[in-house]
Amino acid sequence: MIGATAVVESASVYKEHSGVARVVQFVANAPFERRVVASLASLYAFRMLGLFMVLPVLALYGDDYSGSSPFLLGVALGAYGFSQALLQIPFGVLSDRIGRKPVIIAGLLIFTLGSMLAAQADTMAELIAGRILQGAGAIAAAVMALLADLTADENRTKAMAVIGASIGASFSLALVLGPLLAAWGGMAAIFWVTAALGLVGIYLVWQVVPSPARARPRYESGAVPALLVSTLKNPELMRLNLGIFVLHLVLMASFIVVPQMLEQDLGLTRERHWLVYLPLLVGAFIAMLPFIIVAERRRKMKPVFLGAIALLGLAVLSLLGAGTSLPLTLLALFGFFMAFNLLEATLPSLVSKIAPAGGKGTATGIYSTCQFAGAFAGGVMGGWLWQNWDIAAVLTVCAGLALLWWLVALFMRPPRFLASLLIPLQGQPVEVLSERLRDQPGVVEVVVIPAEGTAYLKVDPRELDRSQLDQVVASLIPSEAVR
Repeated sequence: MIGATAVVESASVYKEHSGVARVVQFVANAPFERRVVASLASLYAFRMLGLFMVLPVLALYGDDYSGSSPFLLGVALGAYGFSQALLQIPFGVLSDRIGRKPVIIAGLLIFTLGSMLAAQADTMAELIAGRILQGAGAIAAAVMALLADLTADENRTKAMAVIGASIGASFSLALVLGPLLAAWGGMAAIFWVTAALGLVGIYLVWQVVPSPARARPRYESGAVPALLVSTLKNPELMRLNLGIFVLHLVLMASFIVVPQMLEQDLGLTRERHWLVYLPLLVGAFIAMLPFIIVAERRRKMKPVFLGAIALLGLAVLSLLGAGTSLPLTLLALFGFFMAFNLLEATLPSLVSKIAPAGGKGTATGIYSTCQFAGAFAGGVMGGWLWQNWDIAAVLTVCAGLALLWWLVALFMRPPRFLASLLIPLQGQPVEVLSERLRDQPGVVEVVVIPAEGTAYLKVDPRELDRSQLDQVVASLIPSEAVR
């Protein structure tokens, strides 16, 4: 195997990627890494598109299923989150042992079978079973680990950002395609298209995505069982895990009732709902970009984060008070989508900044598990409130949870804008490595993993003297490791 895999596995990767050599190596590997990132981002997007397309339409077409009730519709909407949350970390650990691609292909087969079962469902029980099976193809952690195997360390953050953007794009596209497909062929059309997307994903993994030389467990790219307890106890990460749980709970619960509001209160036929979602999503995405820039470049992450949570709660309350007013409803939905997009962008960034050196993979795994658990809880809670009370009850509880989240986030520490740095090292005592690296200006944390031959650093980019660190690293790598 040549290309990025060879670069990542070389003990001299850090030294070779300094200065001009780094640019030359990046250009040499660019076609390989572009293919890796494009194929894995497409795989991720296809899968999430299939899961999200149900969101804007299931509450409207639920009467097509025998035994339908608001509660069971909510369960069906969020059911994929239950199995996804349960199996995501185990699938990632399994991929360390038997290989990434076999686990990913198996997960996609399960996802496709679940989609086919849901496409043929006539009863709510069959629909829920199909949705659970869809989520059981929990390949998110394995895909991210494969990305880590196939990309150079200094390009990995950009690669993960591309995948994150593909997920956001799939969410927006799903809210447009879902109503169109349902109007054409009902819920079955959505699930058959989803099954087809699963098969396309299998083809991409089998024929397009390169195979790594070996599956390499990495502390930064996957959950490490030994770190689970300490990561779960981290109070700052706990706030973020609660946040993503509440965010996706509110999303699922709200979309139990929003399609009903558009059709019943505002008289918009379900076939035209995409005309509402499309401009709002585009506008909300554009509107949130300046706040992302302010949060990251001007280091105003906490105020922007708190403002986004407040906007989410205010948007839900505005939906509650909009009644039959179309302008007020559209304004409330615009605020909702803007807040959701902003929080979806800032929460992973905060996790990356706060996670300890060598613990980002574990922190991200727990975070994603909380995200999917929130989706399941939101569907169940929203359906139960709608069945036993009314739409107003659903929105009131969602607004209350947003307020609770804001109060919890109010006491978070302003994050330090630290970056992660991975340095392959060999042949030096752990104590020597840690001491020499920790003494460098701008280095905040150092964790050396002897089994990987890797040092994980958290650094302050504004204080780090990269050239000096390059010299120290070069002196620590034995000459026989770079021949």
